[in-house]
Order: sequence, then structure tokens, then C-alpha cells
Amino acid sequence: KPAQSYIALISTAILSSPDKKLLLSDIYQWIMDNYPYFKNKEKSWRNSVRHNLSLNECFVKAGRSDNGKGHFWAIHPANLEDFAKGDYHRRRARR
Repeated sequence: KPAQSYIALISTAILSSPDKKLLLSDIYQWIMDNYPYFKNKEKSWRNSVRHNLSLNECFVKAGRSDNGKGHFWAIHPANLEDFAKGDYHRRRARR
């Protein structure tokens, strides 16, 4: 199991994308591609990803997908610099 928190996993996935935003399904795929631990696990870890996206202010919705199925997720601008440096400590977004 990865030592990183779900916030760190999600943030790293988002930061690895060219547009710095990903659909939920793309976040799942990135995690499975980079951490084989999650490939063979029950799908319950996906609940944790959704929970972290929706309840942590460091993640924001960034528009609907082109096909209208789902939203892109991005890192709140107030957290972007810290997360890019690898500092994933939980904090409220400074709005």
C-alpha cells in the first residue's frame, strides 16, 4: 500500500496532467497505473478518492467534460504551489 495520503495521490495525478485537471475516471486510472496495489483491490478505495475530492477544499471542480459526463477536478489555486512542492498537509484553502 502506498505511504502517501489520498490527497497526495489525487494531487500528484492532477499535477501530472498537461492541463492540471482530470476527470474522476482519469484519476482512478492514474492511481491504478502508478500503484499496482490498487489494481487488484476491491473498488472501495474509489469511495475514498471521491470522499477526498468532495470534502477537501483543496480540490475544486473545473468545468464539465466535453461529453457532459462528469466534471474535471483541479487543485485550488491557493494550494497549487504547496502541492507542486510536495507539501500535502491538510489545510483550508485560503480563499
